Amino acid sequence: MKKLLLSFATIATLLTACSSDDESSNPTPTPTGEISGDFSANRTYVKGNYTLNGTVRVKAGVILTIEAGSIITADVSNGVDALVVENGGKLIMNGTAAEPIVCTHLTKVPGSWGGIIIYGDAPIVGASSVATANSEDGLTSSVTSTAYTYGGSNATHNGGTLRYVRVEYAGKKITDGTSEMNGFSFYAVGSGTILENLVSYKGADDGYEFYGGTVSGTNLISYGNSDDSFDWQDGWRGQLNSNWYASQVGTGNFGMEVEAKSVNNDFWPKITNITLKRAAGTVTEGGTSAAEYDAIQFKKQGNGDFSNILISGYTTSGATAVRIQDAATNTGQVDSGKIKLTNVKINDGTSQFAGASGITVIFDPANYTLGEATGASITPGAWTVVEGINLLN
Repeated sequence: MKKLLLSFATIATLLTACSSDDESSNPTPTPTGEISGDFSANRTYVKGNYTLNGTVRVKAGVILTIEAGSIITADVSNGVDALVVENGGKLIMNGTAAEPIVCTHLTKVPGSWGGIIIYGDAPIVGASSVATANSEDGLTSSVTSTAYTYGGSNATHNGGTLRYVRVEYAGKKITDGTSEMNGFSFYAVGSGTILENLVSYKGADDGYEFYGGTVSGTNLISYGNSDDSFDWQDGWRGQLNSNWYASQVGTGNFGMEVEAKSVNNDFWPKITNITLKRAAGTVTEGGTSAAEYDAIQFKKQGNGDFSNILISGYTTSGATAVRIQDAATNTGQVDSGKIKLTNVKINDGTSQFAGASGITVIFDPANYTLGEATGASITPGAWTVVEGINLLN
């Protein structure tokens, strides 16, 4: 009887072992599928590999959630691909340092799709001091030709959460050749929106562009984007920005382009810990005739309060660390103390600042100071690595 019991036990053990082996050799398949159309109800995509088909719109009152580790691949054959959050909608993309969410394109060619675009109703000050404006990305909010309207009075507008998200090969130019999208486009996005640990990689326009609004961004990396690494207008006034890192490689214009639609605002954004790097041999988007090679350019009454700024590589003949592009900006912003750059370090002898032709720039000594700046302090990880290259090196 004991031998019989032992035999049963032995058989059970073998069956259990076989069952375990079968389970380990047949792992759960990675979810796949298509993300397309308009979202009019909440939807969650678990970690998986997905195809972005066309312009995807998250409608007002709807939450679209994409889980950490997901890869979303757009395909130019589908027309204008973009991930759009309309005012009132929310996009939740909570990646991690080890498992970022990657939004890329099948061809790996810069300018192949429209990136992530969020619209809101936070305050803006557009041209002629208007409180609302129409988007410049060429997209429409419906089948009509009406562009998206952005701007309002909701300073705490919440368009969702983006953490550890990388956008690659965006910055598409559509139809008329002048309507352009960026890696990340934020139209009147409010301070309730969270932007942390983001990468804009090798787009054909700006890495990040802010069109008014009150949102702030922390740990933002712009790498190899063909126009400006960071750009804003419409009276953007984010106050809690830190650790911005720009690496211009191959083709690139300004490290930061700052403007305010020629409106002399009594407010400005604040950014601490900035690194602006330009690799040797990098040319401007418009070729040798376009003098858009400065680290920071202020124009059209653009302003800001910046501190701990590390600048290197802007050594093209005629380039400077800080350019004041027009007389109105010099008078309205520099002379009135609305442009502040403190603890600036320039690594390679580039001049500190200059004005466009005929403009003499004189900063108050308290508003432009040199120091031992360390620039952006960002912790590397899988989220900063593309094709084996750490973008922070």
